[in-house]
Amino acid sequence: MAHHKVSRKIGALETVIETGKIAKQASGAVMVSCGETVVFVAATAADAVKDGQDFFPLTVDYREKASSAGRFPGGYFKREGKPTEKEILTARMTDRPIRPLFPEGFFNEVQIISFTLSVDGENDPDILSINGASAALMVSDIPFDGPVGAVRVGRINGQFVANPTHAQMEDSDLNLVYVGTDEEIMMIEGDAQELSEADFFASLEFAQTHAREAIALQRELAAKVAKPKRQFPLSVVRPEVLATATEFVGKRVFDVIVIPGKQERQEASAKLAAATVEAIKAKHADATDYELREAYHKIENDAVRHNLLTGKRMDGRGAKDLRALTAEVGLLPRIHGSALFQRGETQAVVIATIGSHDDAQELDGITGGTMEKRFILHYNFPPFSVGETGRFNAPGRREIGHGNLAERSLRPVIPTKDFAYTIRLVSEIMESNGSTSMASVCGGTLALMDAGIPIKAPVAGISIGLCTEFDAQGKSKNAVTLVDIIGSEDHYGDMDFKVCGTRTGITGFQLDLKIRGLSFPLAKQALEEARSTRMKILDVMEAAIPVHRSDMSPYAPRIYSMRVPATKIGLIIGPGGKQIKSITAETGCDISIDDKGDCGIVMISSNNGEAANRAMEIIRGLTEEAEVGRIYHGTVTGTKEFGAFVEIMPGKEGLCHISELSNTRVNRTEDVAKVGDKMWVKVLEMDDRGKIRLSRKAAMAERDAAAQPANA
Repeated sequence: MAHHKVSRKIGALETVIETGKIAKQASGAVMVSCGETVVFVAATAADAVKDGQDFFPLTVDYREKASSAGRFPGGYFKREGKPTEKEILTARMTDRPIRPLFPEGFFNEVQIISFTLSVDGENDPDILSINGASAALMVSDIPFDGPVGAVRVGRINGQFVANPTHAQMEDSDLNLVYVGTDEEIMMIEGDAQELSEADFFASLEFAQTHAREAIALQRELAAKVAKPKRQFPLSVVRPEVLATATEFVGKRVFDVIVIPGKQERQEASAKLAAATVEAIKAKHADATDYELREAYHKIENDAVRHNLLTGKRMDGRGAKDLRALTAEVGLLPRIHGSALFQRGETQAVVIATIGSHDDAQELDGITGGTMEKRFILHYNFPPFSVGETGRFNAPGRREIGHGNLAERSLRPVIPTKDFAYTIRLVSEIMESNGSTSMASVCGGTLALMDAGIPIKAPVAGISIGLCTEFDAQGKSKNAVTLVDIIGSEDHYGDMDFKVCGTRTGITGFQLDLKIRGLSFPLAKQALEEARSTRMKILDVMEAAIPVHRSDMSPYAPRIYSMRVPATKIGLIIGPGGKQIKSITAETGCDISIDDKGDCGIVMISSNNGEAANRAMEIIRGLTEEAEVGRIYHGTVTGTKEFGAFVEIMPGKEGLCHISELSNTRVNRTEDVAKVGDKMWVKVLEMDDRGKIRLSRKAAMAERDAAAQPANA
């Protein structure tokens, strides 16, 4: 196979795609580079369909190799382990826009493997992975109705930027990953700082122009390779088998699909499906297992879509109607914050936990960006939430993806400036019938407010669906958008467009399609419907809790911060950490120090205010200098015939001469001052060696004068 290489400027830098040099036994393989970031992607298809296979088994795996950044992996084995959250999310973003572009009935296993070869720390490899997967399929013999083009869009100082660097993204109020075909949208994902719908739509139009460049680049490479596509057998239900099933089912399917309750509807559907299988067997002894399983599914699919296109939804709502909403806060005792949010048959219990800086999640990434997370949202989807049994262990890709969408949708309203706490939200899905990630956003907002977190504004989320009617040439001739889709409408419909935001603007978004593109007019319509519906949801949420609580839970830790000179940090820590361990042992507080260069920020975490005050007192004593003329409440640490030694701050003591102990003559120091006594003393002098001269009688005189009435 000959080596081919193409390049084109997309954004500020050239994107280069090459093939035919490495991994020539894969069905298709490419290397994609931008700057000094290089990603390898291989696409391979199985020669035959596995026995009993009745779905398209596409798997996408993306890995970020430590070697690509000139690093060793962490851990004992010094080898990459299970995928990180970033790798899983990139694999999902690579999978979703290409999945609808394979032929219907194509069930041969297809595997996309993508990994980094070089990472420059400025250009993120995730966009290269998406473009690389499309390009690898284009130069392969695998049937694929592509290509698609991917681009990241940021907005810096009001200007859109294509494929910005990590450094540029630090100043961006938009993080949009956009994937499109020549004319339409295939997938979007990202977050924004309360961007208006108009500005967000403009970002989609901007992204589309750059996505076309990526598409043109892939087409140029595919034309050079000119590899013919293999003819794979497609799994279809024969017309005669489908006719038998249709005749048997008749109009009964329309009664089944409008049963309001999810479980009742599913039970009735399962019974009718089982009866349909028996009717097919009686007339077609040669019917395959696939035909027996799929015939009723196709009939039900067509019936659901017919109803949706004529304005009849499965649970009886209108196309733009929300399901019934309820919101409740303060659900659980002793929890820092908790909420219950329910939309129809979807229910989320969300728990907020507040921690110190030490509770932040450390990230071992190789692609740049922040290495610490102080706001975390975890999403759990147990099998009982859909009335089923199943594995209940570590979260899968779906749970990680849904949790990430909810987290990034709430992150723009989380306080950052002078807010030292780490926040964790856990969304426990108790019931599911569609849009559980959006319930997590709404419930997460309520739990944050219940915990007393001063969020910028409440955030709500909603999912907009779509049902499209196509003509004989596959062109859309009729389309209906659906507000607040349930699970079956997601399954049988064409779109799941999740949009989250405040009353001001959009904070998070994700679009998944089952069709081969979403037109811009429909996208604009969906955005407006999401905005107007979001206001109704916020009304319900704000009725449950109008503003965040004025104080945090008494069970939550309080964090007190102190600014100290950088030169004093070593004194607080002590040799081998001895001093800071001593303070922690005495007070029970958690103490962390953030070195800011010219100063240090000491953060003391405790739910005991008295203990925190004691820790601060000790640290002040270690870091502050005694001030001449200031009065201190000190402790006598020793006595001599010539006077008493008084500790005025932890670790700092001075001498109060016997002549300064009282206004009257003192014969013996112990007559006035004994070890352990508390006394007020004034700093009279400090010499060059740091020795401090104190006076009890000067302090007493000054305090007595201050206590006299103004007209005395």
